[in-house]
Amino acid sequence: MTIYADRPLRRALQLGGDLLALAWIALGVWTAVALHRALAALARPGVLLHDAGDGLASHMASAAEAARNVPFVGDDLAAPLARLEATGDDLSAAGTGLQQTAAEFALLTAVAVAVLAVAVALGAWLPVRLRWIRQASQARQLTRLPGEAGTRLLALRALTAAPVPALCRLHDDPAEAWRSGDERVVAELAALELRRLGLHPARPAPSDRDNQQQ
Repeated sequence: MTIYADRPLRRALQLGGDLLALAWIALGVWTAVALHRALAALARPGVLLHDAGDGLASHMASAAEAARNVPFVGDDLAAPLARLEATGDDLSAAGTGLQQTAAEFALLTAVAVAVLAVAVALGAWLPVRLRWIRQASQARQLTRLPGEAGTRLLALRALTAAPVPALCRLHDDPAEAWRSGDERVVAELAALELRRLGLHPARPAPSDRDNQQQ
């Protein structure tokens, strides 16, 4: 599998794009974490409300219990205190609900920001990189085919993918030249396809005669 181009400029651009995509994802995750911490602070009023409700309920419960011990009028005295105790319980429950709402809102917002950042990066960068990797890997495999088969297939890919001006500079009718087997044009088309992908031509494998001479 070919991950990066052979030509230095194309490879540098690919590395820069990869680093930029990773930096964007890291920035999105960092922003999501910071946003979660900031929004989680919204739960502070809920904590205060919960504590105030608990304190009121606890004090009113103690006062109501003491009022019930007063002869004759104990129940009458305890009734309003019991209602205040119930009010404290309501305040405590409201504070708990506010804390839960703030926590859920902070979590959902942070997740949404992180997912959006990752989706933007992957949507804009990953398809381009995967398409180039697939095309470059296939082209590299074609350069290793024996004989002229790989060259002709590379030339055919150039006819379908290379810019029209570049094709016209090679021949007035490059498709006809390829069909008729013009070796010069076919070789130039194959080289054009490799240049389009930022690849160098494959070095031919040493023959048996070369090995014997060495």
